[in-house]
Amino acid sequence: MGSMRTDRTIGVEEELLLVDPATGQPRPAGDEVVDSAGGAAGDDAGDDAGDDVSGGLEHELKREQVELGTEVHRELDDIGANLRALRRRLAHAAEQHGLRLAALATSPLPVEPKGTTDERYERMTRLYGMTARELLCNGCHVHVAVDSVEEAVGVMDRVRPWLAVLTALSANSPFWQGGDSSYASYRQRVWSRWPSAGPSELFGDPAGYRRAIDDMVECGAALDEGMAYLDIRASRQYPTVELRVFDVCLDVEDAVLLAGLARGLVETAAQEWRAGQPAPSVRMEVLRGAAWRAGRFGVSADLVDPLTATTVPAQQQIKRLLAHIAPALQAHGDLDAVSTRLDDVLRRGTGADVQRAAFAQRGELADVVTDAVGRTLR
Repeated sequence: MGSMRTDRTIGVEEELLLVDPATGQPRPAGDEVVDSAGGAAGDDAGDDAGDDVSGGLEHELKREQVELGTEVHRELDDIGANLRALRRRLAHAAEQHGLRLAALATSPLPVEPKGTTDERYERMTRLYGMTARELLCNGCHVHVAVDSVEEAVGVMDRVRPWLAVLTALSANSPFWQGGDSSYASYRQRVWSRWPSAGPSELFGDPAGYRRAIDDMVECGAALDEGMAYLDIRASRQYPTVELRVFDVCLDVEDAVLLAGLARGLVETAAQEWRAGQPAPSVRMEVLRGAAWRAGRFGVSADLVDPLTATTVPAQQQIKRLLAHIAPALQAHGDLDAVSTRLDDVLRRGTGADVQRAAFAQRGELADVVTDAVGRTLR
């Protein structure tokens, strides 16, 4: 393969929860908090309409949520600093309304989420019913620069087998509607209710990708192109691909880890595409099984190796991922930073493990939220 590109930029979006500091209950104040923080929550704002990182704050599908987006960066440390600054900014605005900010991918406590006042969101709710009404989950999306739409499609076709292990590493949603879901990432299950969400078939070329998106809209699986909630998709406005399989992370350093892994995967896949290396032909059923197992167990049990359609210990699959992208990480100067943060996750567990440990202290879900509020800004 040719020489690695060393200037590939990244950006990160995070969705976060607004909670009552006394009860831990989510509160519907997204528009007010974003306004106080100086964000712009205009029509069709948020992930459901857009797919690009440009830096800033937005509202989201539900009023209990807020969204932040970093600027575009080359260095992982700059991503971390930007995320911390934006989290602090949102947290300060939330405090002005008597609320706190929590990086939780689902609410541990029961909630009936309130939809954001937005014509497009209201159309989504009318069309998709309970799927839209019940949905309250927070993801992390990583955007990685690409040179062209051709490279974007080449990348998307080649990263498919590795996306589930990223879900496992980010798992941060064990509780749902007041109980333990038995999953590490129940957000992954909730989000997959959308008919436009999840893994995709091989696209082959830009025309194949375009047909897939158009067909999703035509058959009603997606309201419009912005609702093409694929695990990885191409930006409509900027030269990036967007990886969408992550829970929002309790710890900023875990989000930085995901950004580094995502860039390493994209660079590796781009090199394979340039060299004419065929994309692995992995069946959709195997990809869905891999995604389910990653959401069910996180890194605490076996994961699926989609290339062999077998289960392997989680640490073994993670080591395979790291070996696969190590040259790209090295080229960007990220190998040590990613390896250190990866070791940290494997040592202490995922966000789901941290949440369950907080609950185990007294058996109170409110304690999980309180602990998360502290970790969100730590």
